[in-house]
Amino acid sequence: MFSFLEKLFGGSQNSQLNKMRSTVAEINAMEDSIKQLSDASLTAKTDEFKRRLNNGETLDDILPEAFAVVRETSRRVLGMRHFDVQLLGGMVLHSGNIAEMKTGEGKTLVATLPVYLNALTGQGVHVITVNDYLAKRDSEWMGKLYHALGLSVGLIVHDLDFAQRKQAYAADITYGTNNEFGFDYLRDNMVIHAEQMVQRPLHYCIVDEVDSILIDEARTPLIISGPGERSTDHYYTMAKVVPKLIKDEDYTIDEKAKTIAPTEQGIAKVEKMLNVENLYDSENLEYNHLLVQALRAHAMMVRDKDYVVKDGEVVIVDEFTGRLMFGRRYSDGLHQAIEAKEGLKVERESQTLAAITFQNYFRMYDKLAGMTGTAKTEEQEFIKIYGLEVFVIPPNKQIQRVDMPDVIYKTKTAKYRAVINEIQKRYANGQPLLVGTTSIAQSEELSRMLKKLGIPHNVLNAKFHEQEAEIVAQAGQKGQVTIATNMAGRGTDIVLGEGVPELGGLHIIGTERHESRRIDNQLRGRSGRQGDPGSTQFFLSLEDDLMRIFGSDSISKIMDKLGMEENEEIQSSLVTKSIEKAQKKVENRNFNIRKYILEYDDVMNQQREVLYDQRRRILMGEDLKDQILSMTDRIILDAMNRFADEKLYPEEWDFPGLLKHLESYYLAPGQITLAQIEDLSRQDILDLLLDTAHRMYEEREKQIGSENMRELEKAILLKVVDAKWMDHLDAMDMLKEGIGLRSYGQKNPLVEYKFEAYEMFQEMMQSIQETVVMYLYHIQITFMQPVETEDHLEHATSHLGDEPAPIEPVEKKLQK
Repeated sequence: MFSFLEKLFGGSQNSQLNKMRSTVAEINAMEDSIKQLSDASLTAKTDEFKRRLNNGETLDDILPEAFAVVRETSRRVLGMRHFDVQLLGGMVLHSGNIAEMKTGEGKTLVATLPVYLNALTGQGVHVITVNDYLAKRDSEWMGKLYHALGLSVGLIVHDLDFAQRKQAYAADITYGTNNEFGFDYLRDNMVIHAEQMVQRPLHYCIVDEVDSILIDEARTPLIISGPGERSTDHYYTMAKVVPKLIKDEDYTIDEKAKTIAPTEQGIAKVEKMLNVENLYDSENLEYNHLLVQALRAHAMMVRDKDYVVKDGEVVIVDEFTGRLMFGRRYSDGLHQAIEAKEGLKVERESQTLAAITFQNYFRMYDKLAGMTGTAKTEEQEFIKIYGLEVFVIPPNKQIQRVDMPDVIYKTKTAKYRAVINEIQKRYANGQPLLVGTTSIAQSEELSRMLKKLGIPHNVLNAKFHEQEAEIVAQAGQKGQVTIATNMAGRGTDIVLGEGVPELGGLHIIGTERHESRRIDNQLRGRSGRQGDPGSTQFFLSLEDDLMRIFGSDSISKIMDKLGMEENEEIQSSLVTKSIEKAQKKVENRNFNIRKYILEYDDVMNQQREVLYDQRRRILMGEDLKDQILSMTDRIILDAMNRFADEKLYPEEWDFPGLLKHLESYYLAPGQITLAQIEDLSRQDILDLLLDTAHRMYEEREKQIGSENMRELEKAILLKVVDAKWMDHLDAMDMLKEGIGLRSYGQKNPLVEYKFEAYEMFQEMMQSIQETVVMYLYHIQITFMQPVETEDHLEHATSHLGDEPAPIEPVEKKLQK
């Protein structure tokens, strides 16, 4: 086994491999002595390990014994003993890397080893899953093991109240989905009292199905938004205009790049229909933007493939799993354009209140790890973006599955006919089949064809995770036919029924190749678990998107030369290799898209970290008085440089302008007169202005009391910071939207974006300081009887403007 591992791991991983090999032997040597311990003694090991850590030992020091304890406790509590390869997987996860383990190799159990070990620090361990169902299942299932060892387990799912959420994060081990953890992080950075935060500092995280979460969903930022103000009428207008345009004449589509653009002829048509002279005039820029989104909605977004209409709402279909993404909306007006296209109520666009990409959220953990059955093809991305190496862990039993060459037909009709024939033939023998499709519409079409033939089957449309898991679990039973969109039901083991191994095991049929080899491998990986027999085969046609867009011409010419008929098939390893080349091209393009998004978000992330760090210091009760006075001092110094520049002669100084300017911040009208300052030196004027500001602040503090003043400073700072940050997010979105045009001027858009973003951030920080000082010196405090700090401060800060609308988390899908 280990020589096999050595071949798979590169030279850079050899030293780690050797260490793991000796550690596995060390754990095995302890097994007999650990078995002698009573249940109570096993539980007591947790406190012993904690004491040893407090006395200077490291997690690596206690790893062999801790793993041995977990293995024995699992054997007793769960009836499952970790295999040696699972110990290896556990060590890879503990080292902060990715363990690639085939389907059915027990990744859920593998995670218990590093989860227990790292939970001993008391800093909390997060286990991320792809849906609420798996989070709940795993927390309850593996929770028995953790509880037996004296550790607490929490669960973060949708619709928890604040107390439940806070308690779940306080546990030693917390399960939940990537969305829930990300949204909680954003919400924690919007609260106005420290005790309203639910998360602890991000310590150690294991991501299950790591490729799905850190790769597939990496183009989808988490966005918390509030209601916007733009009218929805124009969306309906554009939805009527766009169907009158003709493809290739009035607009062009680049299917490889997934972009769409109107032609000059098309723009002229739209201008005529809208009765506007120039679509590119500044007053018509909104029309221009909405035209592109309406074109995307009309010509590129396909109903029952990219989205479905359910209960009068447009629901996004996840392109990788086929799941319906309830609650998510496309960004930048695309969702509204689809609503108008479908004749539904167009929801108002929203204002971004907070946002973060999954890349930048997960990179905040002190240590990050992941596990999946398919990661090696994306190893370079994991290394470059997350610093995670992919270790391929061999299966406990050798794989018996047979992966047959792809079969290619001229047309989709011929392909589906062949798929149905294959299903009929194998179903007649009782062999179970799992058929993978790439869209809901495709699944429904196959279902209709099978119904005509009277073949009973299950269709997985991934609407209900629990039902989905139950259907997948039964997919290996005799005579079962299961149709699944992409690979819904990941995370669920398919156990073969009685007599099925003799029939050849579970047979997988892929009805189309995905853009990513990894998604195809996920489908293949559902067959042949734990040494089971099985087989897989993909059925393709020259009309499939991947074949049509990425170079099926050569294959088509071969078929024509050979005079092949529609129903004849090509089965060739050369064809399979050419398809894989096309997939590699698409994977590389998708990586560049994610990298591009991350490069821009990294700029935003630096600013986010600075702002959130300052915000947390405010929340944690840091004394802000000196900061406020420093802000006031800076405003005065800036005013002096502007109105009384020391490089100018005194007679050129603008004293009236200076006083008027400072009256807008802290001086009362007429408090300092021209007569008082016109004969003073520049330094004496500066001293007078500074002394007056500090004296006024001290008087205000005496008036309302020091404790109340500190609360007022905190309340105003938080309110101003949040308002300015929201405006800044909108401004940054607009900057990013137009920055690409700089390339026409031979300028690097990213460099330009970084420069302008820095300038905008500095302006925002200055604006925060100016607004805070203005409010603190001018706000009217109204005391009520009896005086309650929060009541009268709430009354005072309400003068700053309307309270923000209730926050509703909405995850928006970035355009691809």
